[in-house]
Amino acid sequence: MPSAQSPSASTALAELAAIMARLRDPVNGCEWDREQTFETISPYTIEEAYEVDDAIRRGDMAALKDELGDLQLQVVYHARIAEELGAFGLGDVIAAIAAKMVRRHPHIFGDAAQSPGWETLKAAERVADEDRSALAGVALALPALKRAEKIQRRAARVGFDWPDQEGPRLKIDEELGEIERAETDEERAAEVGDLLFAVVNFARHLDVNPETALREATARFERRFRQVEKIAIKSLKDMDIEELEALWQEAKTMV
Repeated sequence: MPSAQSPSASTALAELAAIMARLRDPVNGCEWDREQTFETISPYTIEEAYEVDDAIRRGDMAALKDELGDLQLQVVYHARIAEELGAFGLGDVIAAIAAKMVRRHPHIFGDAAQSPGWETLKAAERVADEDRSALAGVALALPALKRAEKIQRRAARVGFDWPDQEGPRLKIDEELGEIERAETDEERAAEVGDLLFAVVNFARHLDVNPETALREATARFERRFRQVEKIAIKSLKDMDIEELEALWQEAKTMV
């Protein structure tokens, strides 16, 4: 629970916006902050979102509070740059998302008996966009696995999909064969990309989130590799593949 001394959200947000305006002041502001643009700040925005996710996964509420603050700073930063360009301000950002949440919950804020579904509502909003493709609006900056999954789900909603798991599974074998037949580095890179896309598709048909699955697999590898380092009696560089495999199998029984 917030303490009795906690400032209101509106007061705290206004203070943060004022701090950012001061930092961006063309005369008395911070030189580094004044030089930043949407493009230079964007990588930090993505990084902060991942750090929020990390704090949640670790169950660290103190870290989550800090990371959410860092992420909020990114929103204020982008809004300030936009305001300087005469495009929109922080108030416009907040008003827009508030209106969107009301619009997408007609069963709560309107007269609808039940929600027509988040994706249905989003699709209706896209009708007004110039890009009428079923794939419109899937952000380019998404992690590659996540974007592949979203693209595939969008295509599937209009019927462009395998009827069952067999098609995606066979596609993996097909792509592996094409990698083996590739004759140039460029061809191999393209075929590896197709293989990864096929694996994401197979995972989707298995109802497995590929981004989460890979993250957890990487975490398992890290835990086991660190255990291998602990139990090894000599440098890993000095071991042959059989010794390394034996250590790996031992580590798997320990972590």
